[in-house]
Amino acid sequence: METKNQSTATTESNKQKLVIVREFDASRELVWKAWTDPEICMKWWGPKNFTCPVCKIDFKVGGKYLNCMRSSDGKEFWGTGTYIKIVPMERIVCTDSFADEKGNVVSATHYGMEGFPLELQVTVTFEAHEGKTKMTLIHEGIPSGKIIDLTNVSWNESFDKLAENLK
Repeated sequence: METKNQSTATTESNKQKLVIVREFDASRELVWKAWTDPEICMKWWGPKNFTCPVCKIDFKVGGKYLNCMRSSDGKEFWGTGTYIKIVPMERIVCTDSFADEKGNVVSATHYGMEGFPLELQVTVTFEAHEGKTKMTLIHEGIPSGKIIDLTNVSWNESFDKLAENLK
């Protein structure tokens, strides 16, 4: 069972950094695996009312991921990125971009959204403490405005699903 949920956003120019801290009642190994095993990732990736029908992970520095979030009305949103840094059981740093179904980076306008850079950065850290895991996500480069709030809600809804899948 999840016991903690904190979110903050800081503004730098017109881009923001979203920081979400969650504590999960699961081992660090299990939470790590949820980020690195595509079969597990498919069970929680995407906000409430979204599924993840496709998740491909080449988990190595320089490797790429590709996933698809499908809304309840069938609209698909593809995302991709490249792993920049991996410290086993401690840290994952990767790029984050909108993509097409082939993994090609596309502008956010492809999905009817404005103002996103082609590439953002996501850092996830994992800390073990008394059988639980403190996970911190930092999503950098998000456009300022209401999109930061929507991104916060989307990540937290995904992490709610993750908490359920860790039981």
